[in-house]
Amino acid sequence: MIGMIAAVLAVSGPTQTELTIYNQGFGLVKETRKFSFRQGRQTISVEDVPSLIQPTSVGIRGLTDANAFSVLEQNYQYDLISPQAILNKSVGKRIRFVRSVGNLKEVVEGTLLSSPIAIVANPQGGSQQTYNGMVIRTDDNRILLNPTGEIDVASVPEGLISKPTLLWDVQAERAHEQSVELCYVSNGLSWSADYVLTLDGTGGSDVQGWVTLNNSSGATWKDAKLKLLAGDVNVIREQIRMPTGRSLGVRLRGKTEFQEETLFEYHLYTLERPATVRNRETKQLSLLEGHGIPIQKRLVVDSISGRYFPTEGEIGTGDVKPQVRLEFVNDKKSGLGMPLPKGKFKVYQRDKSGSVQLLGEDQIDHTPRNERVSLVMGRSFDVVASRKRTSFNWIKSNSWRESFEIEVRNRSAMPESVEVLERHYGDWTITSKSQEFAKLDSNTAQFKVDLLPNQVKKVIYTVETKW
Repeated sequence: MIGMIAAVLAVSGPTQTELTIYNQGFGLVKETRKFSFRQGRQTISVEDVPSLIQPTSVGIRGLTDANAFSVLEQNYQYDLISPQAILNKSVGKRIRFVRSVGNLKEVVEGTLLSSPIAIVANPQGGSQQTYNGMVIRTDDNRILLNPTGEIDVASVPEGLISKPTLLWDVQAERAHEQSVELCYVSNGLSWSADYVLTLDGTGGSDVQGWVTLNNSSGATWKDAKLKLLAGDVNVIREQIRMPTGRSLGVRLRGKTEFQEETLFEYHLYTLERPATVRNRETKQLSLLEGHGIPIQKRLVVDSISGRYFPTEGEIGTGDVKPQVRLEFVNDKKSGLGMPLPKGKFKVYQRDKSGSVQLLGEDQIDHTPRNERVSLVMGRSFDVVASRKRTSFNWIKSNSWRESFEIEVRNRSAMPESVEVLERHYGDWTITSKSQEFAKLDSNTAQFKVDLLPNQVKKVIYTVETKW
């Protein structure tokens, strides 16, 4: 019965749509549609579904009377009409071929033995092989290889459809009309957060957050209730070929239109107006705005990263360029206080002429409210450091004593504060030092160095380590 397209009852478009997009490349679609049932067994079709729908995710239920009908069978048909599909299904059938020979046209009739593009299995195993070439056996037993011209087929082969279609084999107890909820998951939908941080040059900044939404699912949803879920949802991945196409950009001005709420261990952002999400479109929506956010700049000299083996020699010595970080707290006091979805920060500052210049960019993970955001901008130009080990002595077979000197130089016209991070492993103790330090963890000592313009200071210490 499913294959009898003429008996299919087509369903009109959705009267209400809710679209929840996850930042992992898929979306959940919930639609309300009007179904008109006849009494008895029948086939109902919905054509305007995405080509990247996950067929096993489809669910359907009646909203008025859920017991008035039952679904016997569900099918997803995606064998779409195309010249190649028609020729593939016409192999072994009669065709009419028209080709030009000089100024004349030759009409050839015969049997199509091979379609122009065919995919066959490798006889020795492994991946499939693709080859091009059409073969026709004419009625006078000639074999035409790769002929060029126009091909006529008697009819469209059975099973080909113009749009991806969901088909239900339904048993209805009576003739009636009711609202039905259709829900399914589709790939080809994704969103990400993009942030713009603009420094005012006096220790403050403004943040503008954008949602960038991409739709390559093969469907368009008009006036949908749009929701975005931020979080790492566990899903089973399947390899899916994503269609490619030119993206269109839309940017909406104004303050945020999203309402945020907690959902399980995730955060859900609901757009407070209907939105149309078109196929092959990139849409940008304002997510948040913050003004007058206090910014802290950090210069960090971290000479050693990873494991450290002192007996191998002077590891992490020489000139060291301090890392530059910009940090702020995501709280209401700072002008924010909304959970920040993971995304990319671009940081700008205006120069003396008023032009905006890019300082750098960094990626953040999902950041709850009241947590600190730390952005790596690059390396300092005017503040430099040099590190050397001045002594090394064995105390016992499993312990040693070594001394270090870190010289920090501020060549800028502004005072700077520099953090010097020294990392040691095993059981270590700093026995002498030129200044106080903070032990941040079991492997890290932090020395803070305040420098006036063009000032040079040294951090000198001795550490004893045993294993």
